[in-house]
Amino acid sequence: MTIRPLVLCGPSGAGKSTLLKKLLEEYGPHFGFSVSHTTRSSRPGEEHGKHYYFVSKEEMQTSVDNGEFIEHAVYSGNMYGTSKKAVDDVLNSGRICILDIDMQGVMQVKNSVLQPYYLFIKPPSLEDLETRLRARGTETEESLTKRLETAKKELEYGVEENFDKIIVNDSVDEAYSELKEFILPMLDSK
Repeated sequence: MTIRPLVLCGPSGAGKSTLLKKLLEEYGPHFGFSVSHTTRSSRPGEEHGKHYYFVSKEEMQTSVDNGEFIEHAVYSGNMYGTSKKAVDDVLNSGRICILDIDMQGVMQVKNSVLQPYYLFIKPPSLEDLETRLRARGTETEESLTKRLETAKKELEYGVEENFDKIIVNDSVDEAYSELKEFILPMLDSK
């Protein structure tokens, strides 16, 4: 049986990383994280090759032009993308590949040969999302405004029938329980 990847999508600040961390702590050996490339600067605690591959815009554009990416997008002025090699490396190891990507990436993956499960993580409200983003302390007013404008579009896309499952992350524990309910059948079919 072919192992199907898992696509996680949702606005920045919706809690994807928190849920993903819990999932990997409990079921780590069954999953592999597809490490994305980005042209943004690293945040405190982020490591190259673990959280992202931090590359220059020139390097990223050359790789995109060479067809090395399953999906790529520009978000808040920075490029992000998932390389074919990152996904293949995880799938070839017999693990379920997790892709943490944005709406633009989901649209591109839907036009690729991958046949993943699609999961959308959303905040309880746009106001709650703004509070979460402000609490990070990593956003300027300009970048916050851009993220919130993008989040509105992502939330509209997320409520349409583009995903196999939508989880509202108003409680991390409840959201994680829903996530586990969704992924356990995937582990059984491996």
